[in-house]
This record gives sequence, C-alpha cells and structure tokens, in this order.
Amino acid sequence: MPNNNTIAAAITCMGGYVPDYKLTNQVLETLVQTNDEWITTRTGIKERRKLTDTTKATSDLAIAAINEILRKKQLDPKEIDCIICCTMTPDMQLTVTGAFIATSIGAINAWGYDFTAACCGFLFGLTTAASYIESGRYKKIIVVGADNMTKFVDYTDRNTCILFGDGAAAALVEPCTDTTVGIKDSVFHSNGEGRALMHQKAGGSLNPATHETVEKREHFAFMDGKAVFKYAVTGMADSSKAVMAKNNLTPDDIAWVVPHQANLRIIDAVAADIGLPMEKIMLNIEEYGNTIAATIPLCLWQYEPQLKKGDNIVIVSFGGGFTWGATLIKWAYNGADFAGK
Repeated sequence: MPNNNTIAAAITCMGGYVPDYKLTNQVLETLVQTNDEWITTRTGIKERRKLTDTTKATSDLAIAAINEILRKKQLDPKEIDCIICCTMTPDMQLTVTGAFIATSIGAINAWGYDFTAACCGFLFGLTTAASYIESGRYKKIIVVGADNMTKFVDYTDRNTCILFGDGAAAALVEPCTDTTVGIKDSVFHSNGEGRALMHQKAGGSLNPATHETVEKREHFAFMDGKAVFKYAVTGMADSSKAVMAKNNLTPDDIAWVVPHQANLRIIDAVAADIGLPMEKIMLNIEEYGNTIAATIPLCLWQYEPQLKKGDNIVIVSFGGGFTWGATLIKWAYNGADFAGK
C-alpha cells in the first residue's frame, strides 16, 4: 500500500447498530424444515437480527452506526469529508445510498458513494479510505459496512435462510502522525468465475425483473454452499498468511484475527491453517449470523473495549464474485477509552 511515510491512516473510532428483532433458530423451525441442532452444527449460528420495519432500509442501519461515532467522538458531521458505504443491498437502484447517508446525518461537506464487493466490501473500502488519507487530500472518512440481507432471503430455502442477518458498523478513518500504527498493508484477490456459485439471478442488467423472474423466485440469494466453503477456507487462510509474511509477522505477533462471519466451520478451519488459537479469533456469528459487509466492522465494534494501541489485527474475508483478501491493522488507540460513551 503506498504511503508517503509522514501520514498514517488509522481507525480512530467504531460505531455499530443491529435491529432489535432476533430471528432465532426456534423461529426458523416454524418457517422451514430445520431445527436448532442442524443449524448450529453446520453454521454455528443461534440467532440473527432482522429489520422488521418495512419503511426502513440499509441506509437506516448505516445512519444509526455512524451516529454512534458522532456521539462518541463529539464530531460535527460537517467535518466529515467522505462516506464510503460498503453494501450489497443499496436502498434503491439508480441512486447512491452513501450520498443519502451523508445528507441524512448532516455531513453537508462530504461526498458519498457505494462500494460493492460483497463480503469483502469493508476490507476494500477501508483500504480505499486509507489511500485517500495517506495522500493528504482528506482528513476524516467514514467507512460503513451495512446490509439488509434478510429482504433478499428465500425463507423456503433452508440452506440459505439460516445464514443471513441485518446490521451495520462504521469506522472513522483519520490521519495519524504516529506512522507505526494504522492500516498497514493488504493482500486482495478476485475471480469472476465465482459468480456462478453465489448470486442473485434476477434484478440486474443481465436479467432484469419481470413477472416471470418473480414467479420463478429468482430475486433471492443463491449459493452453492459446499463449493463456496472450500474456496473460502483456502482464500482466507492463504491471504492471512500472505499479509503476515509480507510484514514479517508470526502467529505469536498477532493479537486478533477478525474473519468474515459466514460459517463457524470455515472460521475454525482458517484459524487452524493460520496457526492461531480460537482465543485470538473475534466471533459474533452465533448472535448475528452473516451480515455481509457488516460482519467484520461489527466484530471490531463489539471488541473495541478490548483493543489496545499497538495490537496487530488481521481482518480477512471471502465474498461473492469471488472476492477475498486480508488487511493488516496496527490498532491506534485503547478501545477502553470509549467505554460507556
């Protein structure tokens, strides 16, 4: 990652939000042929949050997460330069959710846009923000991962409906004169052949919405779970080891790994391949499920009170497309300082 060696780009605060409604495994048992043991054994998920207010959408999740940052940092939204909204579920087609978020929070001097990279959205967006900050052009950028995925889930398909939940979390990225900390390096990959294994068949320019596509239920998420599992384990483990090797770090040097929360079995396999005990792995999959671009920042938000300045943190993800990669962060502040704010 380019760096002028005088400015580091660092996360300086986290904010998060999940809807109140808990879609438990017991509730899913009433909707589809499944049970708590089957779901827990295969995914590690016990419950996920669902946005039940039909007047709300992804932007509402993101706004709530960003407002927590504004409160904790006592930040005037007019100081924000840019908002990067990482999402696969924008509020509308032909309009920019990030721009709407900026206007809604009063960030009248910010420009906003949407970043679409599936479950890797937050990683890719964070690296983009770091480059903006390191250039010296911008001072305050918010990267928010937000997805309202439950609106695209087929609750007659037990293989996919058990996986996804709604949520959002945001990171404030600012310049730091201490260049020993910050967003240090990344290893990213993609492979377009992966879209055959994970996609929403209809609704895009390739297959626009028609009465027929609706009748065929082609506007819901599809995933070949077994195939994706293998790709995800390999991609996440290899990219984690690659970013560690590039920076001469061993597993002992790593304080935390933050994996995409898609499946606990994937996470277990990745941790074993990297050589890290589960005590160093951030987890929230049991309570939130897979929130797409929100999973990694939600973990950082939840674990923020435990994070210490100088912690080496690897965030790693795998998503549709395929996209995958890992980013190394040297944490820039003591998260406990924000306790209770």
